Amino acid sequence: MGSIGRYIFRTTLGAFVVICASVTALMWITQALRDIDLMTNQGQSIFVFVGITGLIIPLLIQIIAPIALMIAVSHVLNKLGNDSELIVMNAAGMPPWIVFRPFLAVGAVVSLLVAVISTYVSPWGLRELRLWATEVRADLVSNVIQPGRFTNLEAKLTLHIRERQPNGQLLGILIDDQRDPKERVTVLAETGNIVKNQRGIFLILQNGSVQRHETGQRDPAMVLFDSYGFDLSRLAAGTQSIKYSVRERYLWELYDPEATDTPFADQPNQIRAEFHDRITAPLYPLAFVVLSYAYLGAPRTTRQGRTLSLLGAAGAVAALRGLGFVGMIAGVHTPLALVLPYIGLAVGFLLGYWAISRGVIIEPPAVVTDFVNAITERLNRRRTAMAGQTP
Repeated sequence: MGSIGRYIFRTTLGAFVVICASVTALMWITQALRDIDLMTNQGQSIFVFVGITGLIIPLLIQIIAPIALMIAVSHVLNKLGNDSELIVMNAAGMPPWIVFRPFLAVGAVVSLLVAVISTYVSPWGLRELRLWATEVRADLVSNVIQPGRFTNLEAKLTLHIRERQPNGQLLGILIDDQRDPKERVTVLAETGNIVKNQRGIFLILQNGSVQRHETGQRDPAMVLFDSYGFDLSRLAAGTQSIKYSVRERYLWELYDPEATDTPFADQPNQIRAEFHDRITAPLYPLAFVVLSYAYLGAPRTTRQGRTLSLLGAAGAVAALRGLGFVGMIAGVHTPLALVLPYIGLAVGFLLGYWAISRGVIIEPPAVVTDFVNAITERLNRRRTAMAGQTP
């Protein structure tokens, strides 16, 4: 790769990094705001919040990276065209493949990145996200209960504490349990501690009383105690009951579902569709590079506009990716539909190769060009007329 190739490679890769990072950050913020309750309602710190929500970033990169690459390639090609660099390189006898190689190299880098993310990083992040979020939401008493507040742990179960000691001990505890329709249980205790063991999570209370008021009875029954254990295990969905979704499987687990003992909450049809989607995911960056260069890589004069070609490239990329989504969704119920993404990718590579090798300038039909030019001219006349009427 010569100096021109290195220049194109650096420019395209830099544009891709900026675009991918910007769009990923924006998408991450919108997703993170959905879990803001981890801080507001469950008392978690900003570091825990960022750590939990940041685990979804690999999945976002996997989705955004091919589109960001297409935008970066289009940007660089437009820049080279507007500066007449493509025309100069073509006039100097440089073959189209020489200019195309650095773009293809960037596509290979992005394709490798998507392959690593889809194979291991994204499933790992989603698994950790599920485990971490479950653990945070399960640790209700340690993180949620605030002194002086009546907190609903679940429907018809309320807990109140007067004070929390630095060592974690709770003082002045009130528990109002109405989950059993046959009786209402009210527990008062001076102190309490959270105990976790193999049997579950318990609130061990000392020096208190238990009042049981059966439905239809006039007076409650009261029992004094020195020590009393209140079971909180139902409030904590332990990791042993977690079932991972199909997106949380590693690629080798999709290939051979019987080879793993990890519980999964999905069906064989979903596994098959997800496996083919993971296989085709690294091919989309390369296909997007080929299509973008086929539409925008041919040298044009300054009088030959690139706007319609850019729209055509965006449309071709959107159609190709849309065909992939349709094939994956329909493939859950119709296995034959899983062939559609492979057909779309093959057609995209073949047509792109043909256009690049022959130096064909892909433009929309004359009817479309004339229609767009007529609308543009009409808008320009109207804008000129409105400007002339302005005092």
